[in-house]
Amino acid sequence: MIVIDGKDLIVGRVATFAAKKALLGETIRIINCEQMVITGSKPFLTKESHRRRVQGTWSKGPFYYRMPDRYVRRIIRGMLPYKTARGKQAYSRILCYVGMPDELKNEKNITIESAHISKVPNLKYITVKELSKLMGAKI
Repeated sequence: MIVIDGKDLIVGRVATFAAKKALLGETIRIINCEQMVITGSKPFLTKESHRRRVQGTWSKGPFYYRMPDRYVRRIIRGMLPYKTARGKQAYSRILCYVGMPDELKNEKNITIESAHISKVPNLKYITVKELSKLMGAKI
């Protein structure tokens, strides 16, 4: 089992790492999802997330969640072939958490250096927690 600490990591880069490992059969747990960051300007990201939430219908979808852990898991799903049996199994091996759950306190967690926010040349980013609050999550 791989436990990834998401503090100050870029969501997309962690998602590609997690998707590749899950397809190879690893079990992935991502903690501190609310502290992960999404790169881009704040007005664009808020407008785009609102556009995604209101498209479609309430009964058929597409469904975009407000909570940070579910939001990150939905991003990872986009990098998996989730409609195939192999992709469904890989998606079921990935779990995301807000904060640090009790069952993972004794596990050794890793961080991905290539996904750290310090690797981005500009300072345009927003945390997943901020974006979730703007979408209406009750954190």
